[in-house]
Amino acid sequence: MSNSQQSITANGQNIATGLPVSLHDFLKAQGMLPRSVVVELNGEAVPPSEFVERQLNAGDSMEIVKVTAGG
Repeated sequence: MSNSQQSITANGQNIATGLPVSLHDFLKAQGMLPRSVVVELNGEAVPPSEFVERQLNAGDSMEIVKVTAGG
């Protein structure tokens, strides 16, 4: 499959990205550290251990929540 420009939805916003792309690479391209977020992809929670293998497809929808630590 060729790398074509398509879009996915993240936190309610359409984001154009080259597909196919791994969830890990997408997060990095958006300026997020993959180890500092929780992702729900198409209604399913994705464990961080699967970010590298999980491929995004056109029309996918996700919610990304930044994990913050503090005290």
